Amino acid sequence: MRLAVALVGLFLAAGGSGSVGYLQSRQLSSGGFAEPGGTAAPQLSAWALLGLRAAGAKPRPVALDYLVAHEAELTEATDVELVAMAESAMGRRPAALLARVRRFERATGAIGPTVNSTVWGILALRQAGERAPRAAVRFLLRQQNRSGGWSWFAGGRPDSNDTAAAVQALRSAGVVGAPIRRSLRYLGRLHNPDGGFELTLGRGSDSQSTAWAVQAYLAAGRRIPAGAIRYLERMRRADGSFRYSARYATTPVWVTSQVLPALARRPFPLR
Repeated sequence: MRLAVALVGLFLAAGGSGSVGYLQSRQLSSGGFAEPGGTAAPQLSAWALLGLRAAGAKPRPVALDYLVAHEAELTEATDVELVAMAESAMGRRPAALLARVRRFERATGAIGPTVNSTVWGILALRQAGERAPRAAVRFLLRQQNRSGGWSWFAGGRPDSNDTAAAVQALRSAGVVGAPIRRSLRYLGRLHNPDGGFELTLGRGSDSQSTAWAVQAYLAAGRRIPAGAIRYLERMRRADGSFRYSARYATTPVWVTSQVLPALARRPFPLR
């Protein structure tokens, strides 16, 4: 497995226009990452670091310094959790952020105000090597829609991205069986003939939904659906970045950051 990941990393990094090289080129002198024409932000920087680490790359140490320096700016639960994950993946124990995650825990079992903040709370804790709160796992299981999917908020319409993230969180907490099987059946209904996955029925395939779905299947120990990796490879541009979809090329740093873990065959939390 380690050899396979290393080979994928070499493929992604090959040449100056490789995907890893593209992402590294978007790091500013501050250590943060920015979209073309944009400014650095800790959230995007966290995604970039997770993508690079998944691909086996070693970001410059200043990237971690940037995240730590901007911790106080994080107000949303999901932002705190995402940055905590990235710092942990970089080898730092984000004690202050993890303490904030624990303070987000509610009597219902939720971590923060939404379903996806609970998902990311579990992932942040597991990335740091901590146990997932049992109440949070039970809360997340209760939020599974009859379709098998999850929404980002309680009672909302399920989508592939939140479903795939929930699968990874639950699997990291040791959940197996019917909830995982049902979620994969739901994702299967969003798998299109072009090999890609769509966010919700009728939207059409996109790279991020496809990458999330790939990670969910990997986390569940199931075979990646036919054509999904080929779809992602078709979305790769000459500069190494990835298109959002066949129709749109937008937010290339964010999209590339989320595609890299799928191509490296590494679900969250990164190990």
